[in-house]
Amino acid sequence: MDYSPDTGMQPILVTGAAGSVGAVGRTVVEGLRRRGLQVRALVHRDDDRAQALRATGAEVVVGDLTRARDVADALDGCGRMYFGMAVSAQYLLAAVTTAAVARAYGRLEAFVNMSQLTVSEMDATSGSDSHQHRQQWLVEQVLDWSGLPVVQVRPTVFMENPLYQAVFSSIAKDGTIRWPFGKAKTSPIAAGDVAAVVEEILASPAGHIGRTYELTGPRSQDITALATEISHALHRTVGYTDVPLQEWLDDDLGVLGLPDHVLQHISTMARLHVAGRYDRQADGMTEVTGRSAAGVADFVRKNPELFTP
Repeated sequence: MDYSPDTGMQPILVTGAAGSVGAVGRTVVEGLRRRGLQVRALVHRDDDRAQALRATGAEVVVGDLTRARDVADALDGCGRMYFGMAVSAQYLLAAVTTAAVARAYGRLEAFVNMSQLTVSEMDATSGSDSHQHRQQWLVEQVLDWSGLPVVQVRPTVFMENPLYQAVFSSIAKDGTIRWPFGKAKTSPIAAGDVAAVVEEILASPAGHIGRTYELTGPRSQDITALATEISHALHRTVGYTDVPLQEWLDDDLGVLGLPDHVLQHISTMARLHVAGRYDRQADGMTEVTGRSAAGVADFVRKNPELFTP
């Protein structure tokens, strides 16, 4: 097995490498490979996405994060790892299984965990969180107890999240943001910026172990200001229609055909936005990478196809 003799480093394990919302894992693999680092990419199935990872020079292994044997095989010989997983009812089982195996393995110098900014506002008896948020909070507790060399990464809502994708579709359809957020503020971040933070930590973990990095976009703004920013990027007027929450959940989110666990999670995120819980500003992006996160206008300019019929 190739242990990267040129750098003297063991391979870096990246889970969730095939990608889902924003494809953070896949982007991390690509970034680490561009740095010349050996990467082992764990995927759930061997498909075209796995082939694309192999094309970067990464070693690809197929496994299930809820199966300890699969995790142990994937970890064998690795020195650092990233744990990231799509929103799933199996998330808690997968994360705790991975943590237990990593602790028994005992040879990691960095365990980078993808969490979520909302957990910073939670405690043992919080009741307004989604099932996914609750699982992520519990996983952070387990990792705190584990003795592993953990780095917590807590991004706010991704621009690639269905919460935003539904809005981008409404802009493409009729030039209007349809959201039930009233005057609430939000500070979304692009998945590529989150991946850049993870990549930097994995490439050089010294100084990061035991730290928690909260990640947001460059500004927290209300939806009217967001519409203005998108308008400038598209060179056409984008309006804002404030719709009742339940109407939006039924007519805009419900039609996406999301699994029940994901739907409950995104619905809760919408409700938390209405309650002002996403009016957050953090500088973790600058602290780790030395640069600011991209704004919504940057995302619009990079993905114009999302905003056209």
